Amino acid sequence: MKRRIFLLTLVAGLFLTLSASAQTPAPDSAKVPMDFYVGNWKVLMKETPQGDVKLLFKVEKKGEELAGVVQDTTGKEITVISKIEYASDEVTIYFSAAGYDLSLTLAKKDEDHVTGSLMAMFQAEGERVKEVK
Repeated sequence: MKRRIFLLTLVAGLFLTLSASAQTPAPDSAKVPMDFYVGNWKVLMKETPQGDVKLLFKVEKKGEELAGVVQDTTGKEITVISKIEYASDEVTIYFSAAGYDLSLTLAKKDEDHVTGSLMAMFQAEGERVKEVK
């Protein structure tokens, strides 16, 4: 009798172990394509030591990588983007401004908007600049 209970408990435990699963990653359909970030983005970085800062990021695809430049609101180029890291749902843009090496992380909010942070400290919001044809 004890042997039956032991075997039944063992089988039930094995069944529970095999049927339990960890959280599964989101399907690939949740992945934001790299091409989403290509284009011109007007980004507002809030409450920095210099106040709210607006910059224009011109991002283009070069081969399998993203590259681009940073401009001020008048269209004057401030700096070249030194590196852009692409992950499945966000990009991190590395650039220099006012003598500081900065990183801006952006994630898709909807088709024409992104949200993120500058240096993981200051909130950032961006809007795609659509070209007039």
